[in-house]
Amino acid sequence: MVLVYISPSSIREQCELKKKLIKEDALTWFDKDSNNEENILLNYVGGVDISFVKGDDKHACSALVILSYPELEVVYEDYEFVHLTSPYIPEFLAFREASFLDDLITKLRKNNPELLPKVIFVDGNGVLHPRGFGVASHLGVISDMCTIGVGKTLFHVDGLEKNSEHMEKINQLHKAGDFFLLVGDSGTTWGAAFRSTDTSKNPVYVSIGHKISLETALKICKLCCKHRVPEPIRQADIRSREFLRQHYETMVTKCCTDEEHCGSEGVAKSWWDWCLIL
Repeated sequence: MVLVYISPSSIREQCELKKKLIKEDALTWFDKDSNNEENILLNYVGGVDISFVKGDDKHACSALVILSYPELEVVYEDYEFVHLTSPYIPEFLAFREASFLDDLITKLRKNNPELLPKVIFVDGNGVLHPRGFGVASHLGVISDMCTIGVGKTLFHVDGLEKNSEHMEKINQLHKAGDFFLLVGDSGTTWGAAFRSTDTSKNPVYVSIGHKISLETALKICKLCCKHRVPEPIRQADIRSREFLRQHYETMVTKCCTDEEHCGSEGVAKSWWDWCLIL
């Protein structure tokens, strides 16, 4: 058994940031004169992910990928090889990863503001979280971006379980865009189980990140899926893994022999980045 101490300051910081959370549409997404949901007011969508090499939970690649809409073609990608010293704790994933992702967004906003996306898909939950403030919400608040949380597994909170009743509801999702709401014992709607494509039998779990309603998040998810995982996250995952495949050995060797970049202060540091605009 491994005991991990959670500092009260981390919980307080999470609660303070949550006060800034917006769980409704803060932007205009659809032309009020059009009844076609595909006529969405959207030019670019973003996806973020952090990838690891098996067996190493301290060195990783954070990735931000921007896709054009509706083509869903990658027009920008940026990576950082990062060193994490905070332990993996599901309820506090944001404290381990969000700052690295925010750095990539800040860099994009400074150097290529014309490519700043209207929404960013996050590989992780938003309000589907024990305190209603997962990594997608955390990132949205600190970056002041509209975010959507997408999880591949169900986060068990407020009585939500992947039991027989849950599986029966999944079996009733027959086509792309079908979903059912995740309503906990308290009556709170935490998100939705969402079928991405006609051929994807396993749903993803969509939740509000920041500055967006669940209804709009689900509509945008439907428009951004070619496979089970929304394309912005899928591309961030694929490309960050390929980046690690090509550069991991060189980068981790340099990192582990360079105290300036991998110091022992207990503070996670990023020290190398790579960016490509297509």
